[in-house]
Amino acid sequence: MPATPSRPAPTRPAGALRHTAGLTILGTLIPGAGLLRTRARNLGRLLLLIAGLVLAALVYKVLRDGVVGSALQVGVSRQTMLVLICAVLLGALVWMGSIVLTSILARPRGMTRDERLASSIVAFLCCLAVAGPTAYAVRTLGVQRSLVAEVFGSEDGSPGAGGTGTPDPGADNPWADIPRVNVLLLGSDAGTDRVGVRTDSMMVASINTRTGDTVLIGVPRNLENAPIPKSNPLSTLYPDGYNCGDECLLNGIWTLAGDHADLFPGETNPGLRTIREVIGEILGLKIDNTAVIDLAGFADLVNAMGGVDINVKERVCIGCKALSDGTVVGTTGWIETGPQHLDGYHALWYARSRATTDDFSRMRRQRCVMGALIKQVSPSTMLLRYPALAEVLKTHVSVDIPQSQLQAWVPLIELVQGKGTLRSLPLTNKLVDVGNPDYPAIRELIADATSDNPVTSSTTASSTTSPGSAEPTGDPTTSTGTETTTEPADGLSDISTTC
Repeated sequence: MPATPSRPAPTRPAGALRHTAGLTILGTLIPGAGLLRTRARNLGRLLLLIAGLVLAALVYKVLRDGVVGSALQVGVSRQTMLVLICAVLLGALVWMGSIVLTSILARPRGMTRDERLASSIVAFLCCLAVAGPTAYAVRTLGVQRSLVAEVFGSEDGSPGAGGTGTPDPGADNPWADIPRVNVLLLGSDAGTDRVGVRTDSMMVASINTRTGDTVLIGVPRNLENAPIPKSNPLSTLYPDGYNCGDECLLNGIWTLAGDHADLFPGETNPGLRTIREVIGEILGLKIDNTAVIDLAGFADLVNAMGGVDINVKERVCIGCKALSDGTVVGTTGWIETGPQHLDGYHALWYARSRATTDDFSRMRRQRCVMGALIKQVSPSTMLLRYPALAEVLKTHVSVDIPQSQLQAWVPLIELVQGKGTLRSLPLTNKLVDVGNPDYPAIRELIADATSDNPVTSSTTASSTTSPGSAEPTGDPTTSTGTETTTEPADGLSDISTTC
């Protein structure tokens, strides 16, 4: 019986591994593209169509709202971020599935075991190339959702009592009926050597919602006889204002209200409410919202942002403390005049040191730091340093803007950074007698500064110095020397003139 001829073994096409790996990589770069050369070409066309539609939608969104605007709109909505997290995870799973399928279907018959193993390794590496960015995106969105929940007010909260109005996030112009919004910025210090919370840094950012022009108003911490509105329960104890001599200073209002919490039934934070209402009464402004930063975390915040560039106008001592007789001790270094890039430690000393200057010089420097941070923040910096920055914000910052209103702030922030001017108004001893303030005169000054045609000042004058108290300690890196006393005159001026 003649032997049956054996079937010839399938021959392996030349370049089989290169062909399979090439299609797998193509499917990694363009979802579904690798499947077009396999029997699952219809699935490949569908994936390409979906990817094209998603890309077109992203391009349209960026062209319409810009990169920053688009990112902000997503980053302030916890619901949108949750949907995005689910969409990104689902999209990544489908994408990686198509990569694996491409690798399997693109293998010709006759591939050796080693070639199949090599093609599987290529597919695995391609899946990692998709999984890595996906994990980073999901983590970033998750961190941002947590940040919004912990830093900002509740979903349906309300703005500060007595505010000028509530923006409409769904309107083309959310601020159409609100010509100006006033945000109180508080730096709180509850150090181990203090009783209660002291608001040692108090500023109001008054923003023209039509132009983006902003006035930073510095309020002295040592104002006496602070008026307490009749609507606040503390007015029953202090009907003529917080008046009991040199010990009754504005920065003690928060603690005072907390000590009389029984007067504020149902109020979660009597101190915050009271300091907001008192500062509004002092300035003649309606405070819409309040942001509080724990000064213990200020250095971490600046470090997380990559530092801050400041044009130092006066030398500031580090590690210094003024004794009761005026002697300054403990100086371990100086922050020199001229352009400086300050890390968090030195930025905190620059903003708070007053042993060789005074409270009013310190107020100017605080506004300079705040203005610099506002102007220098960039999307690239925020993205690269975001995890560390978010952690600092969650721990040390709280803002009472309701989450439901955050979308309305996106165009306003862009307007302030893009077209608005930043001016500074220090209520210093050249304008205000802190021991016996003329509050009607202060309100007139603020009314002019926040008008459409304010009178500005650009001159300089010599400053006086008086001893201050101890500030944070640490290891400085600057040189030693003596202080200078020439600084900008007081009055409304562009922040670049003051700083």
